[in-house]
Amino acid sequence: MNWIPLTTEAQLEEIVQLSETKPTLIFKHSTRCSISSTALSRLERAWDATETPAYYLDLIAYRPVSGAIAEKFDIEHQSPQVLVIKQGKCSYSATHWDIAMEEIKPFL
Repeated sequence: MNWIPLTTEAQLEEIVQLSETKPTLIFKHSTRCSISSTALSRLERAWDATETPAYYLDLIAYRPVSGAIAEKFDIEHQSPQVLVIKQGKCSYSATHWDIAMEEIKPFL
């Protein structure tokens, strides 16, 4: 999986623009949480959407970016959390054990 590191709030505009032409995935990961590590591993093992840009946010290192995501896409902050951004809006989100590629795929 070719993660694009999400490290600045300015990248959210890049994601919005990119999502106008193709769905874009954001994965919010807590490096201190075993549930988050499991969700990340499950997602990476099942990933086959090579055309989908996928952004990875380390919540511990870039906590303000997570808050900006919640505000911009009107989604309550959770960790772990996956969001699919399509045409500038969050078209799908899941948290914790609900993060599964088979659930995400229809939105990509």
